[in-house]
Amino acid sequence: MDSSVRASFWQQIRPGAVAAVQGLAVALLSLTTNVALFVLSVVALALIPALGIGFALFPAVTVLVRASLTLQRRLSRWGTAPIASPYAPVPAGAALGTWRRFRWVVTDPATWRDLAWLIPGTITGAACLLAFALPVYGLEGALFVPVVCYLTIGWYGYGVFWPTDNFVKVWLSVPQGWLLLAGGLAVAPWLLWLHFRFAGFFLAPTRAQELALRVRHLAATRADTIDTQAAELRRIERDLHDGAQARLVALRMSIGLAEQLLADDPAAAQRLLSEAQESSGHALAELRDLVRGIYPPVLAERGLAGAVQALALAVPLPVELDVRLPGSPPAAVESAAYFAVAEALANVTKHSTATRVWIQVHHQDGLLKMVVGDDGRGGATMDAGTGLSGVRRRLASFDGTMTVTSPAGGPTVVTMELPCELSSPRISPSSGTG
Repeated sequence: MDSSVRASFWQQIRPGAVAAVQGLAVALLSLTTNVALFVLSVVALALIPALGIGFALFPAVTVLVRASLTLQRRLSRWGTAPIASPYAPVPAGAALGTWRRFRWVVTDPATWRDLAWLIPGTITGAACLLAFALPVYGLEGALFVPVVCYLTIGWYGYGVFWPTDNFVKVWLSVPQGWLLLAGGLAVAPWLLWLHFRFAGFFLAPTRAQELALRVRHLAATRADTIDTQAAELRRIERDLHDGAQARLVALRMSIGLAEQLLADDPAAAQRLLSEAQESSGHALAELRDLVRGIYPPVLAERGLAGAVQALALAVPLPVELDVRLPGSPPAAVESAAYFAVAEALANVTKHSTATRVWIQVHHQDGLLKMVVGDDGRGGATMDAGTGLSGVRRRLASFDGTMTVTSPAGGPTVVTMELPCELSSPRISPSSGTG
């Protein structure tokens, strides 16, 4: 079989084959944990009147339940979108075995929805076993049994171990096996989708919980934004004090000395004025750099598309640039996007040892998506002190997200998304190759 045909065939059956293995994993997880956790939860609740043992035991069992269902929520990406965690944060001082911990557990609606899911989740999880069993049973009938029959015939003759009527039945089962295999691979993704879709009714946050989670997220991002702005203001103040302000003070002193020497020593006064002129140039350069760090002029002049193209031209590597923006984001979002791309490119230049870089900036369905990738050595993380954690905080203040995919050996792909709408477009270059 030609390699391209094999690749095409594998691409067609791969989703079903992957879903079959995932269905087996979901079934094993549901059958081994859900029932046991349900029994433990019932026992813990029953022991509450018995000398208060349940007050300490039930929160401990809840920890196990939440750990198991958190894993199941993460696995939900196999069938649907990942299910968000609905749990309220643990109050301060609510240690295991305390009354405060027990009250927090029993007053959280997610606790009881978790318990309500354990038995239905066992049933639907067991149904996911069909996603694995049907293809395997079909594979057995389509390939395994005929091969064994053929080998038996080759060694002993089908009349010894395989009577003629059984031999015919086996070979007639081949079409049935292929049918079961094809049907099983086709239905496996749908079984997973149904399981996790049903799980969402129990495990996903309610509308009230979503609002509470949203409030907590906004509070956290607002605090990060305030801290970032305060740090930025301190940086600007420090740069002004140690840079431009110091040069301007020295400039004033030089001009004053030159004024005193002008009558008695014109040559010395001329030298001081020349030094003052040079110092004023340095001060102006530092002020320009400072202003550029607050809001780059290229953004105001050329918009995000042109600014990203300018960044690409400054990278000392071949850059594949694909920027398609039918309009302009709000100024604050535009600035955040620009600095995010700039920081990602700075990391490429400093750390990646890459030979090629690609940049993509697109807007679709109310989402500004930026991708910066390179073919370097990989291993980048948001917690490695590379500046990406700061970018993540900057984007989070606009409800943006950032993901980093960087296996050892590369490639590294940084994907950043910002929800926003675009206004009328600016006239500027928007794509090219640097």
